Amino acid sequence: MRKPGRHFLQIPGPSTVPDRILRAIDQPVIDHRSPEFGDLGRRALEGIKTIFGTDANMIIYPASGTGAWEAALVNTMSAGDRVLMCETGHFAWLWQRLATRLGLQPELIDTDWRQAADVAAIEARLRADSSHEIKAVCVVHNETSTGCTSDIAAIREAMDGTGHPALLMVDTISSLGSVDYRHDAWGVDVTVGGSQKGLMLPPGLSFNAVSEKARAASVAADLPRSFWDWSEMIAANATGYFPYTPATNMLYGLVEAVDMLHEEGLEAVFARHKRHAEATRRAVTAWGLEVLCRVPDHYSPVLTAVLMPEGQSADVLRRTIHTEFNMSLGNGLGRLQDRVFRIGHLGDFNDLMLLGTLSGIEMGLARAGVPHERGGVQAALDFLSQTPDAAKAERAA
Repeated sequence: MRKPGRHFLQIPGPSTVPDRILRAIDQPVIDHRSPEFGDLGRRALEGIKTIFGTDANMIIYPASGTGAWEAALVNTMSAGDRVLMCETGHFAWLWQRLATRLGLQPELIDTDWRQAADVAAIEARLRADSSHEIKAVCVVHNETSTGCTSDIAAIREAMDGTGHPALLMVDTISSLGSVDYRHDAWGVDVTVGGSQKGLMLPPGLSFNAVSEKARAASVAADLPRSFWDWSEMIAANATGYFPYTPATNMLYGLVEAVDMLHEEGLEAVFARHKRHAEATRRAVTAWGLEVLCRVPDHYSPVLTAVLMPEGQSADVLRRTIHTEFNMSLGNGLGRLQDRVFRIGHLGDFNDLMLLGTLSGIEMGLARAGVPHERGGVQAALDFLSQTPDAAKAERAA
């Protein structure tokens, strides 16, 4: 049965793709060995550096973020190497499982999945590693399963304080283009990214930003690599080309996405995400529900994970909202399955879209019989009304 109106895709990625990007992708396929493609490739490779905050080599893969995880590890590690990971949620857990399958020895710093990476625990473990057996520290910047954001600058500072030579690898798949991130300034060695969240693109592109230290490590690394090999990509990319057939039309979309982010201004983009996140949390509190992230300094600007009341099913609520109101919310993952629902407020998103999202949730809570208080939408509306968009206010002035 047809559902009128536009579907509200309020999962924390893939996010809604703007019409401008859809039109950019909707170009005739061109010869990927032509001069025209070389220009497109250079624009894409240089443009994405500005979003990562880097002058380092950028590598673009036709793959999901999982592929970029693997590329980061196989280019820098050797069989049996020990890597330190902080299990901040389901995606951090998946990255360590991938590391195990590659023949590495991941060592996990556990959390309760309600906070970001434990900087003190990372520092203490590195100080204890006097023989420098740990070759890399791998951290998820914004944990999509929990709504917690880690302080990468603090982790880099802690690592430097120990004098430990481990590489720092960071997953920005759900934060890139939505949360302030600085590959160079924060001393990150490999940054992993994906296209389908803050970059506002469909799934299909992933990224590695690679420091000189990481490139040096790749010379001695002995894990098998072919498709993911950095050296061939960097050599071909120097003139805008790729060593194999790239995702040509997605590169058109990437160039357009970078232009759109800069038209709005990155600082304005980051402020917008923080503002919508705060409005969402105020709605959750007014409903009498609990935000999963329990450390305010760790709140994610990208999504809010909401704990269900005891005995209530998040999946039943999500199914009710999907059926009745044509809106998708993120499900609980791993140990949070059926315990939380996740509200995405990222990418190409504005006040009216947020209020529509929160209205659908408030109606859904009532329709599904979930115990709650009314007034969450009003709490968000009050906050948005009293806290105007900073970029619009600046333009008006």
